Amino acid sequence: MHTLEQLRSGALAGTRRLDLTCGLTDLPEEVFDLADTLEVLNLSGNRLHDLPHQLTRLHQLKVLFASDNAFEVLPEVLGDCPHLQVVGFKANRIAQVPPAALPPALRWLILTDNALPSLPSALGQRPALQKLMLAGNHLEALPESLQAAHGLELLRISANRLTQVPDWLIELPRLSWLALAGNPFGWTWSAGQSTPVCLPRMAWADLTHGPLLGEGASGHIYQVQANHWQQPLALKIFKGEVTSDGLPEDELAASLAAGQHPALTTPVARLMGHPTQAQGLLMPLVPAAHVNLAGPPSLQTCTRDIYPPGFQLSPNLALGIAADVASALAHLHQRGVMHGDLYAHNILFDPEHGQAQLGDFGAATRLPTQPSDLCRDLLALEVRALGCLLEELAAATVAHTEHRAAPTLQTWGQACLSAVPHQRPAVAEVAQALQVARRW
Repeated sequence: MHTLEQLRSGALAGTRRLDLTCGLTDLPEEVFDLADTLEVLNLSGNRLHDLPHQLTRLHQLKVLFASDNAFEVLPEVLGDCPHLQVVGFKANRIAQVPPAALPPALRWLILTDNALPSLPSALGQRPALQKLMLAGNHLEALPESLQAAHGLELLRISANRLTQVPDWLIELPRLSWLALAGNPFGWTWSAGQSTPVCLPRMAWADLTHGPLLGEGASGHIYQVQANHWQQPLALKIFKGEVTSDGLPEDELAASLAAGQHPALTTPVARLMGHPTQAQGLLMPLVPAAHVNLAGPPSLQTCTRDIYPPGFQLSPNLALGIAADVASALAHLHQRGVMHGDLYAHNILFDPEHGQAQLGDFGAATRLPTQPSDLCRDLLALEVRALGCLLEELAAATVAHTEHRAAPTLQTWGQACLSAVPHQRPAVAEVAQALQVARRW
């Protein structure tokens, strides 16, 4: 984080990224001294309610974050910034998006946790749009123009007021990561499809609390030891706030509906008696040998994960990871659960033995029994996410003339990436093929 003193003294001359969180009510004039180099401007956590017309002087600006401020209208000056690609205004009070506020080069728009009742049709006229995050607003419909957003790959519309899924949504050729729980769709579920698992209750007082293992958008994860439980567990305490993916209660419902699978990180007990009445789930502790398959997307890659330089996998390891994840996803789909965030950065694997586990249900959605064709069509979108993963695993597979791992991953990856969603294979078919290839 930078300071006003650094900015005003000239110590930040030539910087490409500026992070200012210091109670700002106006944009300091000295910011414009960085116009020739500044590409990323982070103004989150201030008291801003508008941006000056001079913002266009920042002619290199590509990324602007202004979350946790006091904006009520998305500033129109953003649309006059020709190179601006990433716009993030999470957790403001925005109730209006003027068409002129949308930059022509827009790739990634974050308006999570605002008060938007609608969006302009101009949103569908941004051909570079790949990522659209709208959870936690008041949207009753999406603009029909979004059916032309053929490059849109990630969409977060959870916790809004939508009453139906638009017909065009299930036909978007590149949509892969979708979260839409927490809307009044009026969906129903059958007893056999996604009945929540009845988990035992575990009292807060019966837990011995260990270190913080990590923090996600929806909660904190701690290591704990439970009375009468031989192995340590992981305890996730939900924050109770709307996240970029949606509401914690929807994540909880999807986790319970998911059921048990060896390649899924799913709960074994529910927490009761937390001092602040927070909700929590207890899950098996992932072995220490497991590591994340990749890192999350960057501002540059937008929707694709980041692998370490020179990352490689043996053919057997790559096939093992693919088969485990496809099997876990097939289990979820059979239970009517769409994961919504099938990414390598949500996969933990053992580099020595190859076992993989899929976790993070923050974007998951329980899909309806009826209409069944809607469930099928929505799940076909997620098949593309699996295709992206298979494509990445194939690219990382060490060449071996006698092993069919890379061709198998490439063949099924291409099938999953079909631009026509209903032509993609079901995940169960892919999982079965990968299991067969794994045994070669």
